[in-house]
Amino acid sequence: MKHTELRAKFKQFFESRGHVWVASAPLLPKDDPSVLFTVAGMQQFKPYFVGVKDVQRDFHSDKTVSIQKCFRTADIDDVGDNTHLTFFEMLGHFAFGNAVSKKEAIDLAWEFLTDTQWMGIDPTRISATYYNGNRVGTSADTESQAALEGLSGLTQISAHPDSDNFWGPTGDEGPCGPNVEFYVDGVEVWNSVFNEFYCHPDQSLTPSPTGLGVDMGTGFERLLVAVNKMTHLFETDVLSPLIGMLSALPEKSQRIIADHIRGTVFLMADHVRPSNKEEGYVLRRILRRLLIHLRNSGVALEDLIDKVIEIFGSVYPELLQEQDHIKQFAREEADKFSRTLDAGENELNKLLTKTSRLDGETAFMLFSTYGLPIDFIKEKATVDEKGFDTAFAKHQAISRAGVEAKFGGHGLAAGATISEADTAKITRLHTATHLLHKALKTILGEDIHQAGSDINPERARFDFNFERKLTDAEIKSVEDWVNDKIRCGFQVTKDTLPYDEAIAKGAYAFFKEKYPDMVDVYTIYNGNSGEVISQELCGGPHVADSSQLGTFKIIKEQSSSAGIRRIKAVLE
Repeated sequence: MKHTELRAKFKQFFESRGHVWVASAPLLPKDDPSVLFTVAGMQQFKPYFVGVKDVQRDFHSDKTVSIQKCFRTADIDDVGDNTHLTFFEMLGHFAFGNAVSKKEAIDLAWEFLTDTQWMGIDPTRISATYYNGNRVGTSADTESQAALEGLSGLTQISAHPDSDNFWGPTGDEGPCGPNVEFYVDGVEVWNSVFNEFYCHPDQSLTPSPTGLGVDMGTGFERLLVAVNKMTHLFETDVLSPLIGMLSALPEKSQRIIADHIRGTVFLMADHVRPSNKEEGYVLRRILRRLLIHLRNSGVALEDLIDKVIEIFGSVYPELLQEQDHIKQFAREEADKFSRTLDAGENELNKLLTKTSRLDGETAFMLFSTYGLPIDFIKEKATVDEKGFDTAFAKHQAISRAGVEAKFGGHGLAAGATISEADTAKITRLHTATHLLHKALKTILGEDIHQAGSDINPERARFDFNFERKLTDAEIKSVEDWVNDKIRCGFQVTKDTLPYDEAIAKGAYAFFKEKYPDMVDVYTIYNGNSGEVISQELCGGPHVADSSQLGTFKIIKEQSSSAGIRRIKAVLE
């Protein structure tokens, strides 16, 4: 079975059972600062499981189905074996507020997996597990047990503790519950989670306030392996065409390149660009790691990118739309890295004439001074990785200390000593950046998001995602928009709300931040009409009225890094 057929069958099956198709969310999760990337199919549906958003209002159904693109960083070092991937897709169906019972969910799974119209997997290859009730405040999931025992042809059923068959919550609290897992030839291919509890911060459980929720997920590539009776993920037709281009290389290199080029293309299509911070650092790491294995192979980076887009372009049109940008930024990073490798490798080779083992400080020196990735160093020498991590953490601590007195480093919130006059200037500039953020979204597009900021008494610096230089007309439009809102004298208020409620109200969150359960929301609004001009999660401080800001002026607009623009602005 080809990947396109599996996609079509999964969608057709669940739509025929009353589920509404929902397109994949981006790899950069919207308004969810708890993770860097989208890591599961249920992630975009989290607000519906806790009742913060109304599934009927948004989807006109209480049952949804999706195929979600996902990226997980924990397995980067393990890629190269038969089972680990960074980028993958997840099949999922979801039901809210008792729309689907446990038995119905289990019956749906069995029909899709075994019926010859769908996956047609021989029932003798399948085993199933359910929850045994060992956790305090719960009991054995006898409802699921009975449903499994009623399936014709399923003979391998076993009960397991919460370490295996009780899911959630994500974080300190949230929806959770027992789950049923189906295995084919000993490999998990289907996981139905029954969110019937809410876990509180003290780990106590109460019944879910929104009723039973069903959260099912399965690895797309895993199911392809099972259906086609393959031995590993890299035989599937979402990866084998890439492997075929790399046949002259060692098997491990083939797999690392195939996985990492796929992840690179999808991250770049969602506007992640190589950098030394967070999402950009992960992209840079996998791109540079694949370039190490691709070095001197004769295979062109651009040809691999084209092959990924050829495989997935009909499914994810954003790949086709971003194809030129993906190739441009990937080539720029490859050229930069090639120069880094040449200089750093020369220094590393000098060290290796004296020893084959590098201590952590030396390895970090190669990384910090020459930009040589730890993965590359490990290919050449034995490295004290704990020592490297310690040196890295020490470097980060020093860097943070250097910016602590700046507002961008949360100096005001942390109690740094700043004069009253400077505090007033910073406060005004801070409020102005909220208006700037909204102006950019209004004039350049809603997909604009903040990528960093730094404020001192003299100026505000604001970074945001955008692929090109702003025109003079666009800069003037942004200035005029902000100054118009300043002149109107709009009110600025603060409310403290649960994080999910704030997001549901439409407040912008800086996706790189980690937010507490209760957050401050600053709203700039028209006191006469009630119109909301800007609404953001923020630690403050702010002025009480926009008329206190003065005149907003952009003094510089420039590139910060690939795909990121930087504005410097003042208030006159």
